Amino acid sequence: MRRNTMNANTTNTLRKEVYRRDGYRCAICDATEGLQLHHIKPRGKGGADHPMNLITLCWRCHAAVHGSIMGDEYAAGCEKGMTPEEVRREIMYYMELETVKYVADYYAERGEVWYPWDG
Repeated sequence: MRRNTMNANTTNTLRKEVYRRDGYRCAICDATEGLQLHHIKPRGKGGADHPMNLITLCWRCHAAVHGSIMGDEYAAGCEKGMTPEEVRREIMYYMELETVKYVADYYAERGEVWYPWDG
């Protein structure tokens, strides 16, 4: 029987496996509090509940990767003459690249091909 948690509807075992793989810290900013799982390829687009498709993010980075950006990010972008929507899209794009790079590099270092689209 599959036991769900509040973390991305994955099992506790899988969540702990991904947290352990990522050193119990956010893969982007190294924060250790407010950790959550993020599906690199969204489940709604065929992304699997598999370690190759999951990454540990803090709540702030998780919000940013989904476009819910808060605070200074908007101000810094607007100072460059960007609209808030342009800032949001740029940060989402950057975060997506960083999550892919982190997980792809992790598996490449182990001689594995990163392919999160299968379950």
